[in-house]
Amino acid sequence: MLKSKLRKKILKIRKYANKNNIKIKFDKVFNLIKKNNFIIKIIGGYFPINYEVDDMDILERLNKKNYQISLPVIKKNFEMDFYKWSFKDSLKINQYGIPEPETIKLTYPDVILVPLVAFDKKLNRLGYGGGYYDRLIEKLSKKKKILKIGLALSVQKINSVPITKFDKKLDYIVTDKYIL
Repeated sequence: MLKSKLRKKILKIRKYANKNNIKIKFDKVFNLIKKNNFIIKIIGGYFPINYEVDDMDILERLNKKNYQISLPVIKKNFEMDFYKWSFKDSLKINQYGIPEPETIKLTYPDVILVPLVAFDKKLNRLGYGGGYYDRLIEKLSKKKKILKIGLALSVQKINSVPITKFDKKLDYIVTDKYIL
């Protein structure tokens, strides 16, 4: 199935399945962060839209444990970067309707929480099709070791995500029911 048709199908499933805004348990994500053997100080999250798994509670609890929080800002040429953000800071709406930090402190997260449309058991992800996270993961991986954690509902799992040489795997996928 073409990525675009698959994306459309799974987005409908996600919308129906996440009408009640299902939350991922904080401990699932926190335990993955704690078990990794490199220093983690900066967490890159996202502002949930379009029935994505809501990571705001996780980010708030991590912030209370003294992790610095950052959110993505979309740039030109299908690029994005993460900028420092706290729950006291305001957000502005970008051209896609996604809230972004107004601050100008660029950060390089140690952990990235990644929204996804679909995933498979090999930790491949299907996103919205712009390649923003793939480019970001490529860029950050050249600067430092990063932990990539996808957040999804278990109903978003498919047999096989069609991938290209540009697609980047995740280290873990945390769902409402299990961790891959």
